[in-house]
Amino acid sequence: MEVILLERVAKLGQMGDVVKVKDGYARNFLLPRHKALRATEANKSKFAEQRAQLEANNLARKKDAEAVAAKLDGQSFTLIRQAGESGVLYGSVSARDLSDSITAGGFTVSRGQIALETPIKTLGLHKVAVVLHPEVSASVTANVARSPEEAERQARGENVLAREEDSLDDLGLEIGAALAEAGPNAEM
Repeated sequence: MEVILLERVAKLGQMGDVVKVKDGYARNFLLPRHKALRATEANKSKFAEQRAQLEANNLARKKDAEAVAAKLDGQSFTLIRQAGESGVLYGSVSARDLSDSITAGGFTVSRGQIALETPIKTLGLHKVAVVLHPEVSASVTANVARSPEEAERQARGENVLAREEDSLDDLGLEIGAALAEAGPNAEM
């Protein structure tokens, strides 16, 4: 199906381009979200009349998105989740969880604007892209931790998982050193 793009669509084209897409993509994504019109003669003439207005609206939305992106870029948001000893979450952190956290932080972001390839399933700091406009995006950090104290330690750059293992290794070294000092005939 041929459609006229009403805004820039990633990997497809710019506003005003007439592109051929699969029917399902047009019917289920582009047309319901008002990102495109069917490329009929009537719609082509309608688009030509409204092009200046659409470009002005797009420019205004882009400026608003750039203002929000300037404030949002580089922010860190903490998400507290339960996890096992190895750092694997019992559940996962989805785009909805991230959008709720960012919205609680004072920004209006929908889950559709979070560019998360796969859900987050481990503790730690994760970079996440937020697409505010087809031409504007910001990068935020999701700090996934088991407690607020652990989140603070992760934010400082501490590896919260290695700490427990290191302390066990140190204990083993101390026991080995004590046995070496005692000698081969020492009683246990």
